[in-house]
Amino acid sequence: MTSESEIKAAIENRVSSAKTKDYSIWTIGVTDDADRRKAEHGNPEHWMQWNPDSETAARNVEKYFLDKGMKGAPGGPGKANYVYIF
Repeated sequence: MTSESEIKAAIENRVSSAKTKDYSIWTIGVTDDADRRKAEHGNPEHWMQWNPDSETAARNVEKYFLDKGMKGAPGGPGKANYVYIF
């Protein structure tokens, strides 16, 4: 399990390591089944996922990065057992 702050730091690090620090080229989401969701998104090459220590942490991370301009939609159905970006 990963804390909210650790996930935020890891995502910031990943975005910063891209050629341009442009949040709008990334998609973020939460899901209860990361493998299924990855397949639904077409198995993106730059997929990263984390298992947060709570559903609240997952939804907070999602909202934080949606507010910074990442693509996605808040409040998806099901439990938020994973946070993912691509």
